[in-house]
Amino acid sequence: MTIGILKETDGENRVSLLPESVAALVKMNVTMLVEAGAGLHAFASDNDYLQAGARIETKANVISAAELLIKIQPPTAAEIALMKEGQVIMAVLNPYFNTSLVKELAAKNITGFSMDVVPRTSRAQAMDILSSMATVAGYKAVLTAANTLPKFFPMFMTAAGTIKPANMLILGAGVAGLQAIATSRKLGAVVYVFDVRAAVKEEVVGLGGKFVEVEGAVDDKAAGGYAIEQTEEFKARQAQAIHDQAVKSDVIICTAQIPGRKAPLLLKKETVEAMKPGSVIIDLAASTGGNCELCINDETVVHNGVKIIGNSQFPSEMPTDASRMYGKNMINFLKLIITKEGAMNLNWADDIVKGTAVTHGKEIVNERVKALIG
Repeated sequence: MTIGILKETDGENRVSLLPESVAALVKMNVTMLVEAGAGLHAFASDNDYLQAGARIETKANVISAAELLIKIQPPTAAEIALMKEGQVIMAVLNPYFNTSLVKELAAKNITGFSMDVVPRTSRAQAMDILSSMATVAGYKAVLTAANTLPKFFPMFMTAAGTIKPANMLILGAGVAGLQAIATSRKLGAVVYVFDVRAAVKEEVVGLGGKFVEVEGAVDDKAAGGYAIEQTEEFKARQAQAIHDQAVKSDVIICTAQIPGRKAPLLLKKETVEAMKPGSVIIDLAASTGGNCELCINDETVVHNGVKIIGNSQFPSEMPTDASRMYGKNMINFLKLIITKEGAMNLNWADDIVKGTAVTHGKEIVNERVKALIG
């Protein structure tokens, strides 16, 4: 089998596979093609890929010769135009929102695997790209907040007196939120955490955070660890609890998202206006609407002295380790479909392979995506 690695579009610094991952695949009897310059922003040169056993080619040659194409961002219109029927692509397709892309791949008979819908099972943990990238995002969000806040994070005893530690509120205790707690505590902030899932309280407390409890949350174990939509009564209590804590906070990091849905609105305009000037809000859910009402994706907004940073692409700002983590997740997934001889075997009886596929045989095969598209 021949696998092709495509260069990402401008603004994306990661690469889907670093040379170390390419070398691992070469040992699995796979032929590797890499588009020229694919790894430069992740500090991997074309020569590094050559030494790992890959061939460097143009984009057109990679797409023409490869049976399987690997990216991070969804393929562009120009890339899809070069692709041929029966080809396979693996990327973060974001199929719940990129419905036109899904339809296009299906119409062209391209098998599309979306790495952001890998089933949330214990067996699939080693392939969970969302968790890997959320780890990077949570870490970078805290560092960005620390660099932006006009105050210290830790408490200091100085000749000028005691400097109080920064108060932080983290909305959502998923992977990004938990990483943000750990990083914030290492920097000395006092951290309060809100999440509708009561089951995460133990993890929050274990990392040194203070869990903000709101009674009456619906916690669905069948949701695979994700948050789910809540009742209107709970939302009202939740809004008041978040408001009360937010106005006392120097930093708020928003991480709450629901797969396939617009991000829940947790920070309203009036809450932001009640916050202290100089406070910082980092919204990691910006690409799906944001948890903050005033958030604008990929922009920084200043409202009444409060800085609101909408950034869903923090992993791109740490391209080397983010690419390394993505690549390791990909290798673990590829092991499910590569035979000992290096051939491709799409085993549809495997729940992970089946659950990650979005299109195949000119059809949309993912049930949830199919239901959303109608």
